[in-house]
Parts: sequence; C-alpha cells; structure tokens
Amino acid sequence: MSRLKEEYKNRILSELMKSLNYKNPHEVPKLKKIVLNMGVGEAVQDPKILNEAVKDMSLISGQRPLVTIAKKAVSAFKLRKGKPIGCKVTLRDKQMYEFLDRLINFAIPRIRDFRGLNPNSFDNFGNYTFGVSEQTIFPEISYDKAKHSLGMDITIRIKSKKRKDAIELLRAFGMPFKSGK
Repeated sequence: MSRLKEEYKNRILSELMKSLNYKNPHEVPKLKKIVLNMGVGEAVQDPKILNEAVKDMSLISGQRPLVTIAKKAVSAFKLRKGKPIGCKVTLRDKQMYEFLDRLINFAIPRIRDFRGLNPNSFDNFGNYTFGVSEQTIFPEISYDKAKHSLGMDITIRIKSKKRKDAIELLRAFGMPFKSGK
C-alpha cells in the first residue's frame, strides 16, 4: 500500500471525522482521481515536441498518456481538425497516491519562487486544479535533457460534500497553500 494511502486510512480519516463532525467514515472526503493534462500548441509546427511531451508525461505519471486531438479547426492557430495537440493521463488508486506523494514532497518544493498554492482554485464541487509551468520540477525529468519547457495542468478530483471539506483533506495530506487565506 502507498505511504500516503496508509496515512489517510490510519491518521487522516479519523482526524477529519472529528474536525468535520462526521459520524460515518464514508462521509469524509476522499480522493477519486488525478488528471494530468499537457497542451502542446507548438506540436502543430513541430510534431517532435509532442513525442517529447508524451515521453516526459509517461515518466512523471508512470503510465502511457493518451494523445488528444483537435476537435475543430482554428485558422488563427494554423490548427486542423484531427491533428494531435496534447496528451493527458488519468491516475487512480495506487498510482494516484504515489503521484500525489511525489508531487507534495518532491516536485512542489522545487518550484522557483514558490509562495504556496492558491486556495481559491477549488471549484464548487471541491475539485482542485492548478498549473505547473515546467515539467522539470519532477525529479524523473533531467533538467539537462529537457529540450523544451512544457507546462501542465493538474486536476485533483475529490469526493466531498462541501468545498471547505476538500480543502481540509488536501491540507491534511500536506498540500502547501498560501497562508493568510
């Protein structure tokens, strides 16, 4: 079992039950899935960049990403319908907890001039989305071998009744939010 999942079952679940005043452990918020999305607009001009993005995302996530294609043509961006434009990965269960553990403990502290994540990036359903400007913050990617700086969006889907419950779950996992909010 993943270290973070074991911590959730042993410590975090009981703490959240007490602090959020839930009687049933099934009411406590929990992680559903994590989606990594990398839009590569430069792939229209140079398809090799998309291959690099797929390789980097498979190293980061531990599974092969799905290549996304353009749904419609946009002439201003020289984009045609059906062209590959990015990649995405959906992580669940063990891989999800392993990724979140690496994200919180290794990747986020490597972000330059980091002052904390914005706690206002939650939607009304309790899902948290934030962007990363470089893939090189992950220890799996060598800074010297990375030819292009590729950003990505990370969405953490949380099963919760309220938005504040989802915030408390991520704080219990150790997610570094900005202070004062």
